[in-house]
Amino acid sequence: MENRPKFTIPTKLYRIGEVVRFTPFSRQTIHNYTAMGLIHEADWTDGGHRLYDESVFQRLAKIMELRKNKTLAEIKRILRNSN
Repeated sequence: MENRPKFTIPTKLYRIGEVVRFTPFSRQTIHNYTAMGLIHEADWTDGGHRLYDESVFQRLAKIMELRKNKTLAEIKRILRNSN
């Protein structure tokens, strides 16, 4: 039987500035996509800042691909139906 560690490694959470730094999206676009429900924060800091998990990068990549020929309303519907 495999010996597994007796601890849990926490998931890396990203502040909005890190999401902006690692993607072509602006801070305002990330805020807008969050408000529209296209992406979701995973947690909040004690100071009230949004935190995103690693899945946000895949979601943003999908949104970027869909934006080539879909409206944001269409994208929201597509993403909602794919979950």
